[in-house]
Formats: sequence, structure tokens, C-alpha cells
Amino acid sequence: MSAVSTIGLDLAKNVFQVHCSDVSGTVTLRKKLRRDQVLKFFATQPACTVAMEACASSHHWGREIAKFGHRIRLIAPAYVKPFVKRQKNDMADAEAICEAAQRPTMRFVAMKTEEQQGAAIVFRARDLLVRQRTQITNAMRGHLAEFGSIVAKGPCHIAKLLAKIADIPAIAQPILQLLADQLRALDEKIAQLDQELAYRVKEDAEAKRLMTVPGIGPITATALVALAPAAQAFKKGRDFAGWLGLTPLQRSTGGKQKLGETSRMGERTLRRLLIIGASAAVRWARRKGSSNPWLMNMLSRKPPMLVIVALANKMARIVWALMARGGIYRAPAAVG
Repeated sequence: MSAVSTIGLDLAKNVFQVHCSDVSGTVTLRKKLRRDQVLKFFATQPACTVAMEACASSHHWGREIAKFGHRIRLIAPAYVKPFVKRQKNDMADAEAICEAAQRPTMRFVAMKTEEQQGAAIVFRARDLLVRQRTQITNAMRGHLAEFGSIVAKGPCHIAKLLAKIADIPAIAQPILQLLADQLRALDEKIAQLDQELAYRVKEDAEAKRLMTVPGIGPITATALVALAPAAQAFKKGRDFAGWLGLTPLQRSTGGKQKLGETSRMGERTLRRLLIIGASAAVRWARRKGSSNPWLMNMLSRKPPMLVIVALANKMARIVWALMARGGIYRAPAAVG
């Protein structure tokens, strides 16, 4: 039997599927493994390339399997799908992963350390709590509207929203008061996470450098440090912006370049934070003006939302440059 060169591992909760092939691509082994058999299996295999689809548990399994001397390759699911033949099942998925890993032009996902994953949890938790706060706020606004009480949207109007509870019939007040108590509890928890983020900024020199970029605050800076791959994983800033999903989709053909809306691929959390920061910078520039000639020129010619996305793209490229080369951001000089 030929020596195993590449192993495709289809991850699951309990039943895993492996697909082994040699250098020529010939199949050498197909096997199902229970969860407690996975590490025992790889401990007996000679050092080779082990490929998996990038998912929530792939980084954990990658770290564990790498301890046996194997080379780990994580592949985005979208790049594996074209290699699936006809029916989709665990065996076909493992074979597709194995074949995709052997392509010379395949792009791989950087494996995260436990520290990186741990640092990312604070942002995931904060996003969850903010979504819950928004859901409760919208629910209360809808209930109050049934009694003729209208309150404007936005966190700054929550106090007015709570004050309106006293104006509705007594039979409904205890229920809305319960939602109000939950809203206050969420505000306290979100404030605790904000304090944790502020503490991390003070302890991280790179986050401090990123905060010199207009539109990037403590939350975005620490998120970039925790969630973004190493700058060396990208050749240039445009590649980093593309990874974030801030570059336009291409529908080019016949030598004609056709660009569409932004792709929205990549890291959703970082993309959203950069767009929020760009939105704040654009809003300030429209009210007070800006020393950035590029931004003012864009605002004079383009719709605000288009300028916001373009500025977020520009911010992403600046972030990559600072992470790759060091230094701090220096604003461009205003034209005479």
C-alpha cells in the first residue's frame, strides 16, 4: 500500500469520516471514526497533510492533531463544495476536502490559537447581548404603539421608552416592567464587557496604534487584534479588505470589467465595526468638515452610503499597513 500523503477529515459531533490518498491521488483508505477514536487514529499515521473544513471546532482539532507531527490545512467550505461529486454525504465530503487540499492554488485558513479564540469570545458575547437588547427594545416599542405611545428608535431614547410604561393600562404594566428589568440587566452586562475591552486596549500596544486611525475606537481596535489573521497572511491591503468583504463583486466577462455591490464575504464582525466607524467619520465630516481631502471630495460627488463603504475599505487597507509594517497613522495634509 502506498504511503498516505493527504488525509481529508470531515468533522462532526460524534461520527467523523476520513479519506486518505497518496501522492498520486489514489485512494488508500476510507474510514469512519467515533469521537474517541480520532486522536488514536492520527497518532498511528505517518506525518502527512491533514485537511479539514474551517468551522467552529476545526481549530481545536487542528491543534490536537498537529501534536502528532501532521501539517494542518483548513479550507473554507465554499472552496470545498466544487469538489463534491453528486450526492452529499460524509464520505463524499471527506473526499472533496482531500482533493481540495491537493490543489496547488488552494487558499487556506490560518489556524487560531487558544488565546486568539479566547480573546474573540468577548466580542461574540457582546454582540449577542446587544442583539437581545435591540429585540427587547423593539418589542416594547411595538407594545406601547398598540396603546398610542410612540417613541423614536435608538438607544438614546430608551429612557423615554421606559417612562411610557406608566401611561398604559395597569393590566399590561407588570409584563412590560419585566421586559424593562431585563433591559436594565442587559445594559449592565454590556457595560461590563465594554470595561473589559477598554482594559485590553490599555494592555495592547498594537491596539493603541490602530486607534490612531480615524473611525477606529477601543472596540474595533481590540477586535482587529483578536479576530484578524496575521498581516503576513495577506500580500497587500486590498487582499485584507477582500477578506473582510469590503471589495466589490466582479461579474466581468469578454474583457469588460463589471463591478457590483460589496461581496460581504469574510469576517462579519470586523466588517460591521469598520462600517460603523466609517459611518461616524462620514457623519462628522458632513457636519464639521474634515482635513482629509479624499473624503471631502468623495462626499461632494457620491452618495453618503457609498462613501461610508469606500472609507471602510480604505480603513481596512490602512489597518493592514499598520499591522504589517508598524508605526502609527498620519493624516494626509489638506490641499492649500
